[in-house]
Amino acid sequence: MRHLSTKIYLTIVVSLLAVVAAAGFFWNRASNAPATRQAFEVAGELAQLALAPAEASRSEQNDALHRLSARLELELALYDDRREPIASTARRPLPAPPANRDHGGWMGGRGGPTWAIALPDGRWLVASAPKRRHRHPALTLVAFLGTIAALVALVAFPFVRGLTRRLERLQAGVDTLGAGDLSARVAVEGRDEVARLAASFNRSAARIEELVASHKMLLANASHELRTPLSRIRLGLELAKDGVPAERRAALAADIAELDQLIDEILTASRLDALEALERREEVDLLALAAEEAARVEGASVEGEAAIVSGDPRLLRRLVRNLLDNARRYGAPPIVVEVRREGRSVKLVVSDAGEGIAEADRERVFAPFQRGTRRAADGATTGSGLGLALVRQIARRHGGEARVEPAVAGGPKSRIAVVLPVEG
Repeated sequence: MRHLSTKIYLTIVVSLLAVVAAAGFFWNRASNAPATRQAFEVAGELAQLALAPAEASRSEQNDALHRLSARLELELALYDDRREPIASTARRPLPAPPANRDHGGWMGGRGGPTWAIALPDGRWLVASAPKRRHRHPALTLVAFLGTIAALVALVAFPFVRGLTRRLERLQAGVDTLGAGDLSARVAVEGRDEVARLAASFNRSAARIEELVASHKMLLANASHELRTPLSRIRLGLELAKDGVPAERRAALAADIAELDQLIDEILTASRLDALEALERREEVDLLALAAEEAARVEGASVEGEAAIVSGDPRLLRRLVRNLLDNARRYGAPPIVVEVRREGRSVKLVVSDAGEGIAEADRERVFAPFQRGTRRAADGATTGSGLGLALVRQIARRHGGEARVEPAVAGGPKSRIAVVLPVEG
């Protein structure tokens, strides 16, 4: 019952079966209606006239019963007022009449439907059609309605399946859009509510794609335009360095470097969002790359084994650098970079001796502009909050993933791992 087509189809089939059951029920009720009972009373009067009287001998009653059976082409059995058999023309046992004379009429039986007719003198006449002709009218009705139900069920399935198949295609389009493919659209088929829903989805998807594209363009242009005044500030600082105290000049230079890094990270994030695939791919030794980046960080070391991955060297370098910068800013030495092969993937782990990341924050740290709690000496929070967000973006662009791993007993408390696929 997980599919809408199954629910609709079963609703139709169950409804048809309910119609068949109701028809059988009302037919059975109709057989006990006053008009039907009156008809059986008339039949009893007529049958008594055709049979020998109750006082006659059994042989006379038997002869009369056979003559009536031949005339009506029915199998007959005659019972006395105590429901004891008197005579029978049937080649098979017929069911005994009911104990209550008011319950005469239609009776079911293994051999087919029978009729119990109460005679005015207290006797019972049980009649049944020959076996080759046994078919209760109610069974004929049920068979007729059952055939109609089967035909409707057979014809309804393609229509129901066609409807739900369109809904499934719409669901696939929604899933594709939700996965990040903003160009996802669905075919508009027909003129019903499902078609209007598909058209609404396409309009909404187009609007979302337009807004996201506009946002990316605005972000990229704004980041690019910020570079111009930043360059002028840097130039002005160089020209005015003789009139600015050394400490103030160093603080301004640090602010400019941090702003320059923020702009660079925003531009990188924008480009990654806009890319459908990596612009370049090369074979990169992740261990060597990690060693190069660790050399520029005091207290950092590298261990592990050589592992070749296919990817963009510039982006992979940014990934390792951001992990090391994050450990330097918010962690504590020693900082260790491990590179290990694990089956058809390579795992890069950057760990430090800092306080670690709480379990509740292990996903939040990968959100843009989420900064750590450690502050610089002057009280300002260091970092832009984009470092780990870029790490996850780059990892996913290479078909991998970034995550925070729990601390190892007796080892470093802070561990951030990146898993990337390897070829061969």
